[in-house]
Parts: sequence; C-alpha cells; structure tokens
Amino acid sequence: MTEQEMLSELKNFDTPSITNVVATYPGDPLCLGLYNPWSENWYTDQSLRCMYPELGPTVGYAVTCTFGLPDPNYSGVSFMDVLDALDASPKPTIFVFQQKFPPEIQGKVGLAGGNMTTAMQAIGCVGAISNGPSRDIDEIRPMKFQYLLSGITAGHGAQAIHAVNVPVSVAGMDVAPGEIIHMDENGAVKFPADKLSAVLENVRALQKHEAERMAQMRQATSAAELRAIFGGHSYGDEEEES
Repeated sequence: MTEQEMLSELKNFDTPSITNVVATYPGDPLCLGLYNPWSENWYTDQSLRCMYPELGPTVGYAVTCTFGLPDPNYSGVSFMDVLDALDASPKPTIFVFQQKFPPEIQGKVGLAGGNMTTAMQAIGCVGAISNGPSRDIDEIRPMKFQYLLSGITAGHGAQAIHAVNVPVSVAGMDVAPGEIIHMDENGAVKFPADKLSAVLENVRALQKHEAERMAQMRQATSAAELRAIFGGHSYGDEEEES
C-alpha cells in the first residue's frame, strides 16, 4: 500500500483505537509502546471540542505554527509562510497551531476563520487543532474541514505568527512537524510517520480481536463466562484442564 492508501484506511478506525496501539496498553502484544503512556504528551486532553463530529476520523501530516500578539521587534514570518509549509508537506496535512496570548484575552481570540480555512484547504489541509478558540463555525461547516478547538468566539484583535514548523504543545499533546495526527470527536493522537505501516497493521488486528471478544460477551449469561472471555479463554476450559 502507498502512504496515501494507508492514511485513507486509518480513517476507518476511531482515535481511541489508534491510541491503544500507539501506547495505551504497553503490555499488550498489539501495542507498539511508542511512548510512556503517562509521562509523555502524545494525545490531547479534555480541553478541546470537536467542532464537526459528523465528519468522523481525520488523518494527516502535522504542519505547526505559534501565534501571539504582534511583536514590534519581530516580523520575520507571516501566514504566507504557513501556506508555503502546508504546500511543501506531504499530503494531507493537519495544521496544529499553538496560541500564546495573555490570559486576559486568550479565551477571546477567534483566530481561524473562513478565509484562512479556505486558503489552507486549497493546498491539501484537511483539519486543524488549536489550544484556543476560533470563529466562523457555520461558514466552515460545509467545507468539511475538521477543527478541534477550546471553543468558539466571534472576534479578535491584532495577532501575529511567531514561528512556523516548530515543536508545539496543544492541549496536552506535543507535536513536531511531520508527525502523523489522527483525530475525531474523542480528541487527537500523534505518532511518528515512519510507524504508519505498523500502526495500521496493529489497529486492523485490534479491531478484529475486539469484534470477536464483544461478540462473545453478547452471548455470555454470567459473570463467570465474562471472566473467562476477559481472561482469553472459553468458559469451562479451566474445569476441563483440572
């Protein structure tokens, strides 16, 4: 399979399933153990909202950026540099932008709107994640472009890009440019691009295993049967062995 085909197939799985094979259960043979589950910041926390849960899972390569108030001593980059980075990246892309505004205004920065989203989508961007709010939610909805945000707000004041394609931290997830992002209404998870094939192979196996186990549980009629299923064997096996 090509990378594009693998990315497309990953959209058949929800984000919790991806976290399960990336790092959640390091003792499970299907878990790659890419991160220490608690000590590393590899998935998002509860501070984000999925703006369009009906779109389902979204997958892409991370392009990153930091925003803040204009700095009179610095004007080295602009949104055009973001568009250049999105254009140069493997596709599809997910824009991960960390907002670094003062606490008194950080909840009122309606940063990304319809114009910005239209420009990003034109060059292969399929979604965005930010630790702050944005706006134009109704205008963006028909574009089928996913957003994970802290919320929504109607306006903003002067703002500026401080850096493009640098490591960022958004809602408890540390992201480097080029990492793969998988996100849905549960949140987002990241993993290295060179693990794409392994993540897909393991999540396929996990889905099959969980479907079989849940089918068995639906047929169970007692706690003893459920205990046997969770233990990985059929009810009555232990009695036969003894």
